[in-house]
Amino acid sequence: MIDCYTANTPNGVKIPIALEELGVPYHVVPVNLSASEQKQPAFMAINPNGRIPAIVDRDGPGGLPLSVFESGAILIYLADKFGKLLPDDPVGRVRALEYLFFQVGGVGPMFGQALWFMRRSEPVAVAIERYQSESHRLTAVLEIRLSAQPWLAGAQFSIADIAHFGWLRVAHRSGVELSGYPAVQRWVDVIARRPAVQRGLAAVV
Repeated sequence: MIDCYTANTPNGVKIPIALEELGVPYHVVPVNLSASEQKQPAFMAINPNGRIPAIVDRDGPGGLPLSVFESGAILIYLADKFGKLLPDDPVGRVRALEYLFFQVGGVGPMFGQALWFMRRSEPVAVAIERYQSESHRLTAVLEIRLSAQPWLAGAQFSIADIAHFGWLRVAHRSGVELSGYPAVQRWVDVIARRPAVQRGLAAVV
């Protein structure tokens, strides 16, 4: 059993979606971000960085509980443990990991900053322009990839797609309209129709 500590955010939906795609038992532990539950000692013992998502695998290595934090690390851990969502061939695996880290190091931070500055009561124009511009640049990289391949790793749906989906499905909140990126929009639509994805989203409503 996997305990999944999360909330309904672009980062927070990644792990329930992955768990549904893997078809493994899990239990969602909602984390109330408005009440700063992610900063309380009980949660900080699981993730010292005080951010969602995080998991506790009750049947970790040696049969002992194992906590894992950082969404990219969690996705790799789950894919490796259950033998799905990462291509078996070395090239496909590398491509999946490339785009996974592209998300955790680029898309997530840039989209997140754009969203944060756009929501401020006193907008900071230079910050909004900077982060929206970078968000558009990153989306253009995805557009090129998804114009040539059905999935970010190539032929196989993977943790790279799951990592990006939470942010791209609400890209407009960060000032990125997917009408200008038709391949990305098609990819979002296809993922959104996957039954496991729908169940994962419903788990954190």
